[in-house]
Amino acid sequence: MKAGSNLERVLGSGIFAVTGELGPPQSAAPEVIREKSRLLKGNVDAFNATDGQTAIVRMASWAACLIGMQEGLEPTVQMTCRDRNRLALQMDILGIAALGMKNILCLTGDHQSFGNHPQAKGVFDIDSIQFIQMAKNMRDEKKFQCGDEISVAPSLFIGAAENPFADPFDFRVTRLAKKVAAGADFIQTQIIYNVDKFARWMEEVRARGLHKDVYILAGVAPIKSAGAARYMKTKVPGMDVPDEVVERMAGAPKGEARRVGIDLCVDIINQVRQIEGVAGVHIMAIEWEEAVAEICEKAGLLPRPKLSA
Repeated sequence: MKAGSNLERVLGSGIFAVTGELGPPQSAAPEVIREKSRLLKGNVDAFNATDGQTAIVRMASWAACLIGMQEGLEPTVQMTCRDRNRLALQMDILGIAALGMKNILCLTGDHQSFGNHPQAKGVFDIDSIQFIQMAKNMRDEKKFQCGDEISVAPSLFIGAAENPFADPFDFRVTRLAKKVAAGADFIQTQIIYNVDKFARWMEEVRARGLHKDVYILAGVAPIKSAGAARYMKTKVPGMDVPDEVVERMAGAPKGEARRVGIDLCVDIINQVRQIEGVAGVHIMAIEWEEAVAEICEKAGLLPRPKLSA
């Protein structure tokens, strides 16, 4: 059975959903998570705790999610295939379900060569599409991948990520379709700065009817500076940052770059919200969680609904 999570209820009700992202620390300090959780509380319907983003050692996603739950937030546990084989992935699914965590995001994971342990051996026993299928079978068929039965199946709302901007562009919707067929209930996209290209991707999504089969949350993020915009444009694979975005940030009055970055994020939210098939936004303000409340307020996304289970 599905999770009956708050995120699932919000999306199922047709309300424009808002999720956020929280970056765990490179330490065992729980107060870091507690403080970030307080910044997100009341502004999002659920939050993701990243799972070793950029392949750097950080507090485990499930542990950060548990601390966030204690602060009154609903978590989405991210899990990558980079670090776990199918045994570990299934064990973690049982563990988080037992702890009351209902949303998961199934990811391939950033390659270990980009992180602080490039000599680490990547696992990649299965890929993210196989992972989605395995999680769905655990939930719906009450079976492990090997075929053994599960006496108490995990309740899950299964998410996946998709990048509308990666090459080859013509293959992006086909890849999304594979994730939907495997069992994804919701999708969180790569950060959107090129709204026109995202709109073209959504046209293809609608042409295949996929927007009726999966909830799509458009990824957005504020930019802190013109330098950050240039870095994402030239150095981050899979990102599409148009020149006009860089120019807008570069033209910010002295001392006001962050305000301009927040306003840019709000403008993008207002644009993607008008695109048919977009069910919500996923705000990625990693290490700038304090910006989320202002973004949500300016974009008219508050107050968030409180739906009974």
